Amino acid sequence: MSLPTDRTRAPISELAALGIVVAPSTVWHILKDAGIGPAPRRDALGGRSSCDRRRRGILSLDFFTADLLDGTKVYVLAVIEHGNRRVQVLGATEHPVQSWVVQQTRNLLMGLEDAGTEAKFVLHDRDASFTLAFDAVFQAAGMRVIRSAVQAPRMNSIIERWNGSCRRELLDRTLIWNLRHLIMVLREYEDFYNSHRPHRALDQAAPLRPLPEGITDLDHFRVRRHDRAGGVIHEYRLVA
Repeated sequence: MSLPTDRTRAPISELAALGIVVAPSTVWHILKDAGIGPAPRRDALGGRSSCDRRRRGILSLDFFTADLLDGTKVYVLAVIEHGNRRVQVLGATEHPVQSWVVQQTRNLLMGLEDAGTEAKFVLHDRDASFTLAFDAVFQAAGMRVIRSAVQAPRMNSIIERWNGSCRRELLDRTLIWNLRHLIMVLREYEDFYNSHRPHRALDQAAPLRPLPEGITDLDHFRVRRHDRAGGVIHEYRLVA
């Protein structure tokens, strides 16, 4: 069996995406050998299936900033679907004026309609760029707009988590030349996130790719690493 030759071995989530099922006892032994004890138990929330049905109709939007090499600060607008965790980078601009933000919203709605995606709720924070005209576009489409409370990022935790992943896995490790370069690497990360990156909320599947069937012939198990975004992002694929 040939495992990825990266400086670190593929995590368990990557192995699941390759068809390798890791037993819970194996994970327990790894954590025990590392001196990591069990996490404290959480109170059961219950009704998971009901929550799963409801989250399919929720969209979360947020702005985050990226710095270019010339010192320019760029505002990036992204949206994520709670149900399948699919993310879209709607655009990036130095000046997120109302007309630009509203146009990105209209583009989003047209894309959702083409994909047959139905959304009932839109969640965003109280950023000044999310104006009443912005909300009106969603309300005209029959969606309910929910603004999170002041200084309460956990109310919009799913998109906030994606913002953090994008920073840690891409932007903090990349020198961005200009706006065009930023859009290019963000599109690369968007495709990686949707088509390859495993998600615990999806049982290690990617938003747009289900898990493969379990591998049984480990003697012929071969993996090849595919680099993206100039080698900042790594994908692991089975060799045919």
